[in-house]
Amino acid sequence: MNLSDMLVYADIQQLNRIADMYKCDCSSNSKHDLIQSILAAMSSKAFDEHVHKMTLEELRFVNTLLFETKKAYSMEDLIARAQQSRFEQESDRLHAVNGVQVALQSANAAGSADSAVKQSKGVKRKAEQKLKSVQETVKSPREMIATFKHRGWLFNGYSGPNKYLFHVPQDMKQRFQKIMLHSFAQKLEYCNEPEAYRDEQLLFEDDITIFLRYAQQNDIQLAADGSMYKRWLTAILDRLSVGEQPPAKGEWRFGYGRHFNHYPNRFSLLYDFCRFSGYIAEQSNELLAITPAGEARLLAKNEQEISRLYQYWLKQYKLPIPNLEAIVNWLAELCGRWVTIASIEQILLPYIKPYFYDSAQSILEQRVIAMLLHLGLLRIGEHAAAGRVIRITPLGKAVIQGTYKF
Repeated sequence: MNLSDMLVYADIQQLNRIADMYKCDCSSNSKHDLIQSILAAMSSKAFDEHVHKMTLEELRFVNTLLFETKKAYSMEDLIARAQQSRFEQESDRLHAVNGVQVALQSANAAGSADSAVKQSKGVKRKAEQKLKSVQETVKSPREMIATFKHRGWLFNGYSGPNKYLFHVPQDMKQRFQKIMLHSFAQKLEYCNEPEAYRDEQLLFEDDITIFLRYAQQNDIQLAADGSMYKRWLTAILDRLSVGEQPPAKGEWRFGYGRHFNHYPNRFSLLYDFCRFSGYIAEQSNELLAITPAGEARLLAKNEQEISRLYQYWLKQYKLPIPNLEAIVNWLAELCGRWVTIASIEQILLPYIKPYFYDSAQSILEQRVIAMLLHLGLLRIGEHAAAGRVIRITPLGKAVIQGTYKF
């Protein structure tokens, strides 16, 4: 539903809170007047300023809701999203707490020396003030949700079990996207066609065929943990369209696939997708075998496989990168022309939370951009003046936005 529909079902108390937020001049007892005034205020250009004044934490929270087809959210779901959006503030709070503890320790160690005591008290006072300011600026998840309700950006359902779920008006989602897109686009650095670029369109599907053909013709032996021995892995990697090296021994790798610690990035996704699709089976006698479904895949390529690949990649990578879908959709919106990776990083890195040994930058470059390249949805180029540049392919935009047809 759109904003106008949700305002009709909202109670008069919520309407009054929204009207107060936007300083509407209307009767507080007339639901009709309240709705008309709120619609006028929220459709004006002045509304854009409310979005521009949002904190980074609030923008991250909104970002998780913009591109989903999901229409209703439980309180628990929204709280989890709000908590995931506050990683910077949590680290600031811990630094401030540590500052207070250090100041207390120095005060205790200062003894009776007046100058040392005064100095330590000054450090302690400043640390406590910093802690207080951080605590005041950080809203709890429930406070953030309440703020969004007061602004008219979240509404409860109006009947049955739906009454306890929250909804975002569809036209408000589109309004947020438009405002944020305009803000992001001003920071982009576009360029003309690079001297050389890399495009792996359709290579992933071809390599699935190569892998299944090899599994059909060879008895691939597996280790006790289900991973292939290195000799088999190396033989397969040498046959694929895109060359990769097995991970270095002792390298920390986890979170992006079942055998991600044993296989390189692209092949790990390829292997997991084949197993998920039922093309291969890890047998109890520690052999990898192709299944009847895999043999059927060799005879006739699945017309919708690229869409299934993309959806599986989202599912596989969404745990370490919770807002992955939003990040990918922003890339589709922003990279219709050749654009520098440096300017894309400036825009999107604040929205990406580091994952253990993966920094925000390595997540964007290695886990998102590089994997979109492998799926054939994005091109990466080298520009003499602009440096590294990227561009979404027409296929990529159609698949990401859900409009792809074979």
